Amino acid sequence: MRVRIQIISALLLTVAVVSAAAQRPASTPPAAQSPRRVELALDYTYIHSNAPPGGCGCFNMNGGSASFAWPVKSGQVAIVADLTIDGSSEAIGAHNFNLTLGTFTAGPRYLPPVHRFPIQPFGQALFGAAHASGSLVKGRTPAYTDATATIALNLGGGADLRVNRTFAIRLAEADYLLTTFNNGSNNHQNNTRLSSGIVIHF
Repeated sequence: MRVRIQIISALLLTVAVVSAAAQRPASTPPAAQSPRRVELALDYTYIHSNAPPGGCGCFNMNGGSASFAWPVKSGQVAIVADLTIDGSSEAIGAHNFNLTLGTFTAGPRYLPPVHRFPIQPFGQALFGAAHASGSLVKGRTPAYTDATATIALNLGGGADLRVNRTFAIRLAEADYLLTTFNNGSNNHQNNTRLSSGIVIHF
């Protein structure tokens, strides 16, 4: 009789465990548990540029940027739009020129899988337009009716540190920013662009 009670108890326990397992949602792979989400990044941005063609005449600009990233398919690729506005923090050249540079670029970003590692690296290639104002801007860019508008190319990458589901810290982003303003010589400027800030996930 006692053995029968133990068998019945074991069967009841087995049924309870199976029933609980059946009611539990099926497990999902890590990528589905933490899908990529739309993000907005707000950064401080530093740009190192050069004034005259054929030489350095280097100067610095400081400002800010906002970028919007929309993930596609598996989430390892996102479409990014970036708006950056920087101004010269010092007098440029012997004539004390000033400059304000704005760029709007868009394109793909690649985010390699990191398997729950808190730091997410990325690389991107963005293409768009640049606009300049200030006493440094001279001449006409033949391809545009506005002499202060031109083509811009932004190539680089960075890394984000996830804080929680909503926020991340953009530890660093480093880009090569090419602009093609008319300078009477080679008509292109090589800029170094460094950014850091916060990322908000929606």
